[in-house]
Order: sequence, then C-alpha cells, then structure tokens
Amino acid sequence: MAIDYRSQSPRILADFLSYHETIKAHSQRTVDEYFLDLRNFFRYIKQLRDPSLHTVPLDQIDIMDVDLELIKTISLSDIYGYMTYLSRDRAQHQNSENSNKGLNAASRARKLATIRSFFNYLCNKIHLLEENPCKDIDSPKQMKALPRYLTLQDSLSLLDAVDGKHKERDFCIITLFLNCGLRISELIGLNLSDIQDDAMRVLGKGNKVRIVYLNDACKDALSRYLAVRHPISGKDRDALFLSERDQRISRAMVHSLVKKHLAMAGLDSTQYSSHKLRHTAATLMLQNGVDVKAVQEVLGHEHLNTTEIYTHIDNESLRVAAKANPLSHVKMKGKIEDKSETD
Repeated sequence: MAIDYRSQSPRILADFLSYHETIKAHSQRTVDEYFLDLRNFFRYIKQLRDPSLHTVPLDQIDIMDVDLELIKTISLSDIYGYMTYLSRDRAQHQNSENSNKGLNAASRARKLATIRSFFNYLCNKIHLLEENPCKDIDSPKQMKALPRYLTLQDSLSLLDAVDGKHKERDFCIITLFLNCGLRISELIGLNLSDIQDDAMRVLGKGNKVRIVYLNDACKDALSRYLAVRHPISGKDRDALFLSERDQRISRAMVHSLVKKHLAMAGLDSTQYSSHKLRHTAATLMLQNGVDVKAVQEVLGHEHLNTTEIYTHIDNESLRVAAKANPLSHVKMKGKIEDKSETD
C-alpha cells in the first residue's frame, strides 16, 4: 500500500519528496522508501536533542515539527551516531518482536544515501544550507557478493517444468526474464502496445524507456500466450500479463509463480527468484560472447560498472585465463611421494 507522505511529512521533507517524484521522476516506491528513511532519521535526531523523548519508543515520535532550524543543528557527528544506532540497535524487522538488532552494511549504505541526497538538495538545489554535514562522510564498506544465477541447464530445466492452468502466460514471463533480463517492475508494467514486431518497449528505472529486441524464443512465447489471452475492458485492458481476476499481474503473483516453477523443476526456490533470472540472462549473454556494453543496454543499467560485476562470474573464462599463463605447465621435478603406507 502506498504511503501518503504529503500528510505525514513536515513541509521541508514533503518538498524534497515531491522534487524526487515530480522532477527526478523516481517511482512511488522509491519515494516512499526515502520518506521512511528520513522519518526514522528525524525521530533519532529529535530524541537526541530532547531529554523528554529519551524513554519514548522511536516509532512513536512525531516529526511534523521538524524545520530548517532543527536541520541546521545536525552535524557530521550526529550522522555518524545515527549510523552507529543503525549498526547496533535498529531492529532488522520492524514488525517482529523477535527481530535481531543491527542492519547490514548494504541497508545502512542505502539509508545514508537517502540522508546524503536530502542534504545535497538543501545545499545545492534550494540553497537553504551553507554547510553540508554529509560532504565528508564515508559509506559503510560492503562485501561485494557475486550475483546468484541459474546455469544454462538449470534454465532449460525451469522452462521445461512450466505447466498448469496458466502455462502459456507463465512460460512467456519466464522466457522474457531469461532472455531479456527484465526487472520485475518492468515486466508487470508491460502493455500490449509495447510489443511491436520484434521489439519491445520497456519502461525502466527513473521512467527511462529502452527498446529490447525479441529473439525467436520470446516471439514464439508471446504468440502462444496472446493466442489464449482474452480481451478485457477497464483500466487494465492494455496490460500484457493478467491475473485470474483480469487485472494487471502483481509483483507478488510473479514472485509466487516463479518460485512455484523453480520448485517444480527441482531447483531450490529459496535461493532463486525472479531477480535471479535477470542475473541469469546477463550471465548467459556474457558467457556467449555478447559485449558488456550491449548487455548494459539490454539490462538498462545507467552505469557500466553495474553490468561489469557479471563479467567476474564466468568461471570458464577464468579457467581459460589460468591455462593461458606461460608458466601453467611448469611443474616441480620428481615424483610425488606416496605417504599413504606410512601414515
């Protein structure tokens, strides 16, 4: 359910969120996350400043009185203190009584990025602050985990396992994930009018449109699905993928159907998801000789370094590189002693 930040934010925060929604064209989901991040930060600052709030649970502190005067008092030390709170005391799951404490580095880095964006806005866009307390702050160091992906054989097994009442729809969805590397938000947002011959119009992050070309597998899957998709009326009549209730398919339903078919294929559905299918598409393209710049365009990555992480998971290429070393054949002279008889 969307959050109405306009009724829950002080003016200075509401203006910042509106700027991101209307000018920066960020999604409503992203703006909602900005609101939640900054609401928690301001609650922490208010509790820090007001002794009467020290015993009040953080989630009960009202932020409607937060104004520029309070924000001007926020220092680099305050922000580091907040990051320490996130690291040690913040519940990992806010709605669980048994939640562990302390957010991981990736979560802390995202929340810091929100705070940094807010102060950049105040300093550089509307010029209400002269000093930016975030300018010298370092982001939490993160371990770079390699993306998890399906092998080619796993992908074939997944496609082969698709069955059931909506098999044409589900097969088409999984085919587009595996061949086009779509984000789940991009897939559920597809419309019938976005498909033109062998090209598909995709609305990506930041409302950026890109064209993805369809191979034979995608065209065949779409043709088979459209042959059984019945026309509907109403606001979702142009939606490409429909639910049983003749509504645009939801994010939760796509997650569910992908998990179901993964399990049917004998794959660990706890380790893979629709987003892992996007990773799979990128990996398979790079493993089969597609230029990394072309993969960047297909995936809709703004920065090349986001795409380049996939170049580190092509194990076969690493094996070839190791064997190509001119010293790869140099071995120690003499036989290897067999100590098994004396051990």
